[in-house]
Amino acid sequence: MTHQILVFNSGSSSFKFSLFEQNNPEPILNGLAEQLGQTQASITIKYKQSKFKHNIANADHKTAILFLLDQFKKLEINLDHIHAIGHRVVHGGEYFSDSVIIDDQVIHALENCSALAPLHNPANIEGIKIMQSIFQDTKQIAVFDTAFHQSLPSKAYLYALPYQWYKQQGVRRYGFHGTSHKYVAQRAKEILNLNDNHQIITVHLGNGCSASAIKDSKSIDTTMGMTPLEGLVMGTRCGDIDASILQFMQQKMGWSLDEITNKLNKASGLLGLSELSNDMRTLVEAKEKGHEQAGIAIDVFCFKLAKQIMALATSLTSIDALIFTGGIGENSSFIRSQVIQNLTLLGFKIDETLNKNPDKQTGRISSDQSTLCMVINTNEEWMIAQDCTRLTSTTL
Repeated sequence: MTHQILVFNSGSSSFKFSLFEQNNPEPILNGLAEQLGQTQASITIKYKQSKFKHNIANADHKTAILFLLDQFKKLEINLDHIHAIGHRVVHGGEYFSDSVIIDDQVIHALENCSALAPLHNPANIEGIKIMQSIFQDTKQIAVFDTAFHQSLPSKAYLYALPYQWYKQQGVRRYGFHGTSHKYVAQRAKEILNLNDNHQIITVHLGNGCSASAIKDSKSIDTTMGMTPLEGLVMGTRCGDIDASILQFMQQKMGWSLDEITNKLNKASGLLGLSELSNDMRTLVEAKEKGHEQAGIAIDVFCFKLAKQIMALATSLTSIDALIFTGGIGENSSFIRSQVIQNLTLLGFKIDETLNKNPDKQTGRISSDQSTLCMVINTNEEWMIAQDCTRLTSTTL
């Protein structure tokens, strides 16, 4: 029997999905359900070079999932062939350093982590429980954004705060985008035929951005912290700031802590600086047309990223490769060039021809005289599917 794996990512008002054959990184189909819980929800399905969009009135998560599975049947996809369902879970706290098969104990641990990711974990758990109710005899696997970074040493994950905050409340750096960083690190090892002593820096740039120092296939430092707000400048998130700014703005503007935190997450970053957009493509086009604040936003984004890459290098003794991934990292030659120009101290030098068309075999964009710099397309959904296969292989 053909074994298939369904990868599921449940958000508060949406979910993403991809269906894979066991040994094929190209999905059979994928798509997105959005505006769940509103008057008019929708599901978009991409299948065999075609795209189908369906509107569903007043659909919650379960209604939309049942509708999706009905569409599977209409596309002649046999639900009995789904061997495992992999769930993206944002926060695993200190409970999980690897993906796990979900049972009641795992659900309890996820609920205990919800205070660390109140916008994400409850929605992830809801998706898991709905799928468990529908696929009662199918293995369900949780794959965590934080798990890959559980290898950080204490000097990298601890804040200089009262130690009891960590011991009693779990206040520490956890890191995110772990599935993406793990995937591109594995691909780099394969492409470059690296041994077990390799040292690389991976840079995931999308609307959310983070970078990691990886040694011997393990994350030893990363830019995101207790939440995804820490670290690099992002689409709408501020990244690193002086914590006293919160008190200053509360006193000046009378805003509540919730209002300020919302602005740091949703009205800052590229959007806040440019007052135009959180989309890098829009900002690059605007900069070329003379939009001053778009240019400022890009300059801050690139400078802070280069600064953080330099900081991550302190965890390493050498650098085998610097790897760009994510929507911006994979597609914006301009941003890659701007960042690498700030990293000459680490021996990086861009090859502008390769930067516009990365080497087809390796993804290299650096010159022959440079420390290696590459572009590798991430595939987080396939990484989740691979973990599902690994954890359920004894039952195949």
